[in-house]
Amino acid sequence: MPTLAINKRALFDFEIKDKYEAGIVLKGYEVKSIKTGHISLKGSFVTLKINTDNPNKLPELYLVNAHIPLYKFAGIVKSYDPTRSRKLLIHKLEINRLIGKKKTEGLTLVPLKVYTKKRLIKLQFGIGKGKKKYDKREDIKKKDIEKTMRTLTKSKLRD
Repeated sequence: MPTLAINKRALFDFEIKDKYEAGIVLKGYEVKSIKTGHISLKGSFVTLKINTDNPNKLPELYLVNAHIPLYKFAGIVKSYDPTRSRKLLIHKLEINRLIGKKKTEGLTLVPLKVYTKKRLIKLQFGIGKGKKKYDKREDIKKKDIEKTMRTLTKSKLRD
C-alpha cells in the first residue's frame, strides 16, 4: 500500500473524528501521472453534490481542487483541467452516515492521503472539525515538548 500523496496541512488544521476510504474515477493519463507521484492535495476538499435531475437519488461525493498535472508522455489532450472535480466511489450506507454526521455535527470532509491498494488508486478522507488558532498552538507546544523529551532520553541513554 504505497502512499502517493499526503495532505499534512489537513491534520494540522482539522481534528479528524472518522476516516473513510473511497475509490477515485480517473482517466488513464491521470492514473499514470498519480502513480509517478504527481498529485497535490493542497487546498483540496471533498463535497457532497445533490443530483439536480433526480432529487430522490443519493448525493455523490466529489474530490474538488486536487491538482493532477497532465502525464508528460500522454498524447495531445484537448482542454485538460488539472483541478477538475473527480467522483469518489463509496458505499451508499457510508454516504448516508456522512450526510447524517455532516448535518447534525457540522463537520467537514477533508482528503488525507492518496495511495494504491492492489492495482487501484484510493483516497483516504476524514470527517472532522476545524481547529481554532489556540488549539493549533497547543499542538505545536505538545510536539515541541515530546521532541525535547525524546532527545533528553536519548542523551541520557548514551551516558
